[in-house]
Amino acid sequence: MSMEQQNRTVCVTGAGGYVASWLVKLLLSHNYNVVGTVRDPENEKYAHLKKLGDEENQLKLVKADLLDYQSILAAVNGCHGVFHVASPVPSSSVPNPQVELVEPAVNGTLNVLRACSASNIKRVVVVSSVSAVMMNPNWPEDQVIDENCWSDADYCKTTNNWYSYSKTVAEIEALEYAKMNGLNVITLLPSLVLGPMLQQAANASSLVLINLMAEGYEEIENRPRPIVDVRDVAEALLLVYEKPEAEGRYICHSHHSSNGEMVDILRKHYPNYRYPKR
Repeated sequence: MSMEQQNRTVCVTGAGGYVASWLVKLLLSHNYNVVGTVRDPENEKYAHLKKLGDEENQLKLVKADLLDYQSILAAVNGCHGVFHVASPVPSSSVPNPQVELVEPAVNGTLNVLRACSASNIKRVVVVSSVSAVMMNPNWPEDQVIDENCWSDADYCKTTNNWYSYSKTVAEIEALEYAKMNGLNVITLLPSLVLGPMLQQAANASSLVLINLMAEGYEEIENRPRPIVDVRDVAEALLLVYEKPEAEGRYICHSHHSSNGEMVDILRKHYPNYRYPKR
């Protein structure tokens, strides 16, 4: 591999996921060579990714597990940058959150960062979540929630918000590791990610909408919903990767909505479903 090719080669973890698939598509359109980690490169659920690659083998899918350090090390070796997108996103409650959410999020992220250090990766972009900033009951009510706010890990645990807990702890560990080891790490924190899908199976984000249509709720809490388009998230990931001055945390959010507003929009376009009352 020439030096120019190596400088245009990046790894995307969890390449078959909702956000990662759009990121892979965007990277390929910008003439990057992409190494995408997946659980099984031969699985048909990754067929949408294989259609994105071209005859010049811009896209290479490799088998890797976040909890298997050697497989991650092999995947990132020879890359210039890494986008760590892979992380469990539950579509419902999980029986064992420590094993199913926390360990893959925290230990998986640290495995990726250690592999990046060992491989002299120049820049790492880690996908976190606004869940890592919004769960803080002690944040002043008259102060805008921004990148200076962190979710309270203990509060997340006591309220059984294990996804927020996993993303908060994983991001804290990532930035601390970067500081201690001189690794260039940026974190991006998207709000609820919606938009078109490249893969066939519904993802956890899309199920938020689907459940409003199909679950038959009588009523729903009209809670606020901060939303961002999946394509905007992909663009933001590439932007912070390419901008030399980018550093630290970046919230990625564009729209304020609510459960009630989403029900109204869905009812307008798909009137034949039974929708909950607002």
